[in-house]
This record gives sequence, C-alpha cells and structure tokens, in this order.
Amino acid sequence: MRLSVNIDHIATLRNARNEFDPDPVEAALIAEKSGAAGIVCHLREDRRHIRDLDLERLRQAVTTKLDLEMAMTQEMQEIALKTKPELVTLVPEKREELTTEGGFDITRHYKTLAEFIKPLNDASIAVSIFIEPEQNAIDLAKKAGADIVELHTGIYSLKKTDEEREKELEKIRHAALFAKTLGLSVVAGHGLNYRNAASFSRIMQIEEVSIGHAIIARAAFTGLEAAVKEMLQLLRREA
Repeated sequence: MRLSVNIDHIATLRNARNEFDPDPVEAALIAEKSGAAGIVCHLREDRRHIRDLDLERLRQAVTTKLDLEMAMTQEMQEIALKTKPELVTLVPEKREELTTEGGFDITRHYKTLAEFIKPLNDASIAVSIFIEPEQNAIDLAKKAGADIVELHTGIYSLKKTDEEREKELEKIRHAALFAKTLGLSVVAGHGLNYRNAASFSRIMQIEEVSIGHAIIARAAFTGLEAAVKEMLQLLRREA
C-alpha cells in the first residue's frame, strides 16, 4: 500500500509565527526520501496553511506525485491548470471548519462537477473526488469523469469500539470493491493515525492512504523521516 503525506500542518506551524520555518517544501522532500509515494497539500480559500508560493515551490520540487486538494471554484481550477499537479482532489470546504468534515456532496453538485472536471482532464491532470464510501456517490464520480475516488475514513476513525470500527471498515471495503468494478482507482484518507491505519492494509482494493496530521504530530517527537517510515511499516501488506 502506498502512502501520500499531507504537509499542510508544517505550513500551519510556520504560519503561527508568520516567518519561514518550518518549510513545507523541505518537509515534502524528506517525506519523499523516506518512502512517501506522493505529497498532498490543500490550498484553501483563506490560505490558512498552504499558500500560493508554497504550491509553486512544491510543483518545482516534488518528484513523486503532487496532489492538490481544492474546492470546486473557478479560482482553484485556474490555479490547477497553471500549476499542473499530477492529481487534483476535489473536497468540500467551509471557512469555519477546522478540517474537512465529510465527503463531497456529489449528488447535489453533479452537473457542475462534470463540467468542472473536463478542463482538468483535457490538461492531463488526474481527478480524484473525496466522497463518502457509498455506492451512489462512487457511481456519480465515475460518470462525472473522475479517475480516482478517495473514500472518507473520518467516521471510521471516530468509532470507539472494535465492533464499530470493523462495521465501518466493512462498509469501506464494499465501497472500494464497487469502485474497482467501475475501473476507478481507490485511495482513502481522513483521521487515519498510528492506531487505526494498519487495518487498511487488509483491503486490497485500496491502493493508497493519505495521512497528514498524525504524521506531522508524531514527527514533532521523532522527526519526520522516522514518522513516515513508521507509518509505512504499519501499512506494509502481509504476504
């Protein structure tokens, strides 16, 4: 299983003093060197962590895969077409939220979504949609032109008991299997950490997980290289 590392919270820490350190680009390079298959950054409307210059520098520096998380707005589409990341992940975005709170409401926005994706496809930028692990959402993502679905694991990560987690994991497993039958690539993310991520190594249809906060938090004690390698060890599939 591949691991993409979200470096947003390196920028959060830097912005606390509005200075230069720590540098998100340096973090991205360390994550790549440590085995990450991709780097994720979310350019929010309010630029609360990653900023436009960060994105430009990341595009120049990242050699694995740059995944730009963004809202479905004209401004962000223009930035994506100019920057040309390997992947764009469309996510819902609200100014008042601390972090993304759920999957993209694809039923409500389907018509606009299909029109929004086309220029990205035409520019050879792969498109992923961050959605709930539900069959209808996956079906609409495929019809809208997505290449990838990222299954929201936030509900799973908040479950308190093994029984509750296993039930949610089974839902995610079925969703991943369905997505694969449609020819979509499948990744997963949100709220995954060193206590709950290893279970995803058992879902063969999920090719990659995206993890940010947990890795950056662990890195404060162990260093980023060790934190990335520890997560990769947890995600290693058993033969």
